[in-house]
This record gives sequence, C-alpha cells and structure tokens, in this order.
Amino acid sequence: MSVYTAVTPEELRAWLGQYSLGSLVELKGIAAGVENTNYFVTTTHGRYVLTLFERMAPESLPYYLNLMAHLASHGIPCPQPIASLDNRYVNPLKGKPACIVTRLNGAPQMQPTATHCAEVGEMLADLHLAARSYPAELANPRGPHWWRETARSVMPHLDAPGQALLMEELRFQALYRFEDLPRGVIHADLFRDNVLFEDSRLSGVIDFYFACNDVWLFDLAIAVNDWCLAEDLTLDAPRVMAMLTAYHGRRPLTAIEKGAWPVMLRAAALRFWLSRLYDYHFPRPGEVTHAKDPEHFQRVLENHIRHEPELRRHWVS
Repeated sequence: MSVYTAVTPEELRAWLGQYSLGSLVELKGIAAGVENTNYFVTTTHGRYVLTLFERMAPESLPYYLNLMAHLASHGIPCPQPIASLDNRYVNPLKGKPACIVTRLNGAPQMQPTATHCAEVGEMLADLHLAARSYPAELANPRGPHWWRETARSVMPHLDAPGQALLMEELRFQALYRFEDLPRGVIHADLFRDNVLFEDSRLSGVIDFYFACNDVWLFDLAIAVNDWCLAEDLTLDAPRVMAMLTAYHGRRPLTAIEKGAWPVMLRAAALRFWLSRLYDYHFPRPGEVTHAKDPEHFQRVLENHIRHEPELRRHWVS
C-alpha cells in the first residue's frame, strides 16, 4: 500500500519475465495505507497490482493468495493472483516477497449511503459463506494477545485519560471470549478504501492481507465501524440497519450474536485504535508513507461506550 520499496521500470521488466503478462507499459506507486508496497502495473495484456510484502513472512503468504483464488472461483469479486511460469504466486523482487494480481474496475465510495452499505453487507455474508470450504486456517495475528502486547508499547505515549480508557477497555474485553459465536475466514480490514464501486454497484473487494480465521461478527463490526459513521463518529442507524439487514438476508444472524454485538463493536474499535497508535508512534521509513490518525478510533470507542444501549437496538428482528 504505501511505497516503502522503490521499484524501477527496468527492475520490473526483468521480474515480469517470469510471467506471461506481456510487456510493461506503465508502473505507478500507490501512496495509501501502511502495510505493504503496492504499484499499479499496466502491461500489453492488461492491468494488475504488484505487491511487495514488507513485514509478512513468506511462509504466511499462501494463506492469503490461495484464499483470494478460492474466493474468486466462488464468485466473490476479488483480485485473482497470477501464477508465474513455474506456477508460483510469490516471487522475490528487490529482496522482498512479491506477487501480482488482477486489477479490478471501480473506485472506493468514501461517502456511502444506506444502499452502498447494504451491498457491502450482502457481499461480506457471501464471502463468509464462500470461504467455509477453504481448507487452510490462520489464527488472527491481531487478536487479544496482540492487543495486550501493543498496549504495553503505546501506553507511555497516551495522556492520562487515554491510558485509563485503554486499560479499562482491555479489562472489559477480557471478560468475553465468545467461543460459541459462528466463525470462519474473515476479511478483517473491510474499510471503504478496500471496496470498489462502478456505476453505483459493488465491483470488487481488495486487500486480503489481514484475512484470518476469527468470529464472523467481528468482521461485520469492523465494516460497520467504518462504513456507518456519522460526522460526529457515532453510528448512523439507517446505514447500520441496511448493512445488518442485507448481511442477515444471506447469513442469518443468531441470538448469541445479537447479545455480543455491542462488545464486538468496541473490540473492532479497540483493535484499530491500537494499530493506528502503534503505526503513529513507531513509524517505519518509506518513500511514501501514511500514518492514520489514532484519535479517530479512540473517539469511536468512546462513543460506543457512551451509547451502548442504542447499539443493542441496531439489531435486525
């Protein structure tokens, strides 16, 4: 996503020799996000996205790339990884593991309506259902254990109210385990910039490099926390209901999920507050990097705590 590793056209031409993708026409860095280096690549055969993995171990990459191939084969509009001539999805570039995938049409919708949210809810349920037959498993690397470890690192950088909020939320979340909640593969990063729309219709979902096996409701909470926020960072009820209703129409939600909903919304806010705090206070060097504002999700979490009774009324009947 951010450009940490510079790649020249000459270097990419040599690397593309391992593929049947034609000749390089254009190479353009993507200056967004915080995790990997991404480029738009145009060749005489089509449009693609090149990713160099900055922190991921090569042995972890088959989970993500095989998942994308699996979902694409089941009708989910996601990028299709391209195999090299020796049938590998991952090949080193500039000393980093790298892959190239198809580039989808469309653009992110940054001012979503209830209609957009309904499309996202339906797609997310379809993704969860389609991934049930995916055989690989990967525990969430940014689950509760990571929350506690990261909290210790960022705590000294918070003011007293922020420290108190973080400590109390970790205590609160530790009271809940939700082992009985439905679970499977989740996208885990379904923000507005990771969904594409074309002519007002959802055309793609991208960036699967946080995908893992976890609670499906947590995935839904992550999406709601971004897609359904009002300007004051409280949840906009019509958009929330549109997403929940559409999701429920494809994968009916259970009674235990209803009870867990307020906790999951808070857990999703906590997870991204912590990751943004860490990226903000411990940045990595890069040619073009973006550290997102951690106070955004601190305020989302505070609002969820303040308005918890209202969160329970979001649920579909």
